[in-house]
Amino acid sequence: MSVMLKRRIASYSWSIVRGVLLIGLCFLIINPVFIKLSTTIMTEKDIFDPTVQWVPRNLSLTRIAKHYMEIIRNMDYFRAALNSLVFSLVISLSQLLSCTIIGYGLGRFEFRGRGLIFALVVFTLVVPPQMITIPLFLNFRYFDLFGLLKGGGFDLIGTYWPFLLTALTGTGAKNGLFIFIARQHFRGMPKALEESAYIDGAGQFRTFWRIMLPGAGSILLVIFLFSFVWQWNDIFYTSIFMRGGLNLLPFSLRNLIGKYHWSISDEFKTIVNNTGMFLFILPLLILYVFLQRYFIESIERTGIVG
Repeated sequence: MSVMLKRRIASYSWSIVRGVLLIGLCFLIINPVFIKLSTTIMTEKDIFDPTVQWVPRNLSLTRIAKHYMEIIRNMDYFRAALNSLVFSLVISLSQLLSCTIIGYGLGRFEFRGRGLIFALVVFTLVVPPQMITIPLFLNFRYFDLFGLLKGGGFDLIGTYWPFLLTALTGTGAKNGLFIFIARQHFRGMPKALEESAYIDGAGQFRTFWRIMLPGAGSILLVIFLFSFVWQWNDIFYTSIFMRGGLNLLPFSLRNLIGKYHWSISDEFKTIVNNTGMFLFILPLLILYVFLQRYFIESIERTGIVG
């Protein structure tokens, strides 16, 4: 057997192995979504029947449509989805703005304490959110702006201000990761870009806005999508700070079973919960369908792996 033939066989074998691994990983990721989708179109008898795996025995489009309309009505789905969309979009854009500016400052400017600040940013990635929940709650419950506001301050609990303030200051959930991504990207950009802009008379802000920021489109998309998805799925901080003050999808999904009489069977509860969860993740799936190409390209350019 020639050496060329051996190399070709080895190459084909490795391609087959990679294909099998990719198919397996895709199945692990997509399988839960398929399970939830198939459960939403089943009846209670299908859930109880161990021989039914994906497709119910009696498939009725009319019954499925009525079931989905009932879930949508009980969740107040369209209003809650619109509120969640606007809320997540505002917070994500605010985090994108603040984390990009902070990352640019840590990556391009030399000043005393820069290494310590960056170390603290990385340290926030390993701090469990439960450790700072009570201090954060008390801070926003009696918000006095470092003692500058007299009379006990303001009660910001039940409003969107805790999220907006933490997002604009780069101290929100997962902001340490976003700052790290921005800092690593700007640090690797050529210094000649800044120097040429300074020679042409541009200031620091204009250099950032007109020169550096247009070349950071890949990290901007990554930061925005990560922030949007995490804010959309957040129930921990939302339950603590919002208290149901705004009709969001996490609250609608959490209260969905309470809309039904408690005498319903466990099988029907399973169908209702899976339908609500599928409707909850449906906007994210649609978002990924339209942005998956740009998202994958951004991941490749930023070098985020595993």
